[in-house]
Amino acid sequence: MKVESLDQLLQEELRDIYDAEKQLVKALPKMAKAASSEELREALNEHLEVTKGQVERLEQVFETLGTKAKSKSCAGMKGLIEEGEEIIGQDATDELKDAAIIGAAQRVEHYEIAAYGIVWTFAERLGNDEVAELLQETLTEEEEADERLTEISESLLDAVGVSEQAEEEDEGAVIGDEEEESIRAEQPKTRRSSGS
Repeated sequence: MKVESLDQLLQEELRDIYDAEKQLVKALPKMAKAASSEELREALNEHLEVTKGQVERLEQVFETLGTKAKSKSCAGMKGLIEEGEEIIGQDATDELKDAAIIGAAQRVEHYEIAAYGIVWTFAERLGNDEVAELLQETLTEEEEADERLTEISESLLDAVGVSEQAEEEDEGAVIGDEEEESIRAEQPKTRRSSGS
């Protein structure tokens, strides 16, 4: 399809985003189910509801533009979701798996932030304030979701760091005891002579 105007390019980009959001509606429940952290699970489930609202908002954008809400396959989101599914299948501790899930979710958020940023710019350039306002609303939601994931990630990583540090200290103590015993065993046994 030949794109001959900014208006047409805007619509093409919106179709791509529309498909991305619909893919995400299917993927988020799987990510939430795989999360061990209650806070992460809650955040993903809440974002699922927000995403459903974003799909409806995109339908409103299409209506405002006087065109049918139609999807165009979004390969970028498909790839990000496939990576997320690989992460879910990893053999890792609960905390590390949650940290990886957050990483996958944030890659999705950053992709969406970029996508909504560009369509907002197109709508602004076209002077379509109503569409720009709707897109800005979603862009703000995506940025808020990204910030929340960062906060959850930081608290998870603090917990992982503390437990790993404790494990290292425990291992260090055991290794220290073993080395001390080894050194004692290697030293020649000498007797002190009494009074010579």
